[in-house]
Amino acid sequence: MQNNLLGGLKEHENKLLTIWSQILLDSGSDDGAMEEEESKEFASLFLSSLANSDDSREFEKVEDLIIGISSSRGKRGFSPRENAQYLTSFKQASSQILSELIKDPAQLYDANLKLNSILDNLMIMTFEAFMKGREDVIARQVDEISEISTPVITVWDGIVALPIIGTLDSSRTQVVMESLLQQIVDTGSSIAILDISGVPAVDSLVAQHLIKTVSATRLMGAECIISGIRPEIAQTVVHLGIDLSGITTKASLASALQTAFEMLQLSVVKKRKIVE
Repeated sequence: MQNNLLGGLKEHENKLLTIWSQILLDSGSDDGAMEEEESKEFASLFLSSLANSDDSREFEKVEDLIIGISSSRGKRGFSPRENAQYLTSFKQASSQILSELIKDPAQLYDANLKLNSILDNLMIMTFEAFMKGREDVIARQVDEISEISTPVITVWDGIVALPIIGTLDSSRTQVVMESLLQQIVDTGSSIAILDISGVPAVDSLVAQHLIKTVSATRLMGAECIISGIRPEIAQTVVHLGIDLSGITTKASLASALQTAFEMLQLSVVKKRKIVE
């Protein structure tokens, strides 16, 4: 795959590592002990593949390793620039060693050209792996935020409440319905309160999502109350011509809870203080 000019880099592996580490440190892309171990493993495998240029399996191992390193760096919070700097600095260190080993300008140019071609192809792979790693992190964070932002609370025996914070979209509505319906099944509740006090605005799409949630709740045999209907939301609903007449709506969670008590024929009585 490569001639002996590049294969000779293996003999100067320690010196190359020292130069590479210093470049990474100066650029601010160094990540301490983990970075050092990754760099040693990559340099050793990469330089071995150059020395054994006839063995294509060696270079496949290099590709697998750099993809794993780049994905890991993406998950650890490195920026795209810092990720690109990882191989760019290795190229700088390698070129510096080559300039000391090869005195013939034509041979040096040829060796650097081949080295750059190999490392540039690896950089494309690292970018793809890096983006995949970041996408995995974002997807996991979205799932975690969805779980945190859709807590179903048992407020009383037979009554559950789901405070919704933020905008409702199709995917989040699905999470809301699944969480609410599962809690209704688990607790045997007959009343569910959807509190939209934390929803910044209600448009026709959000209203449709709420109606779907109410319909799904009723199919489970439970009644649904929507609370947190602020004056501006009420005006928007009327202006858009959205029909919520078949749904019990309340201005506050406290009012919704009181209505739920009445539906269950329960009453909360303030206990009088006994004077001794």
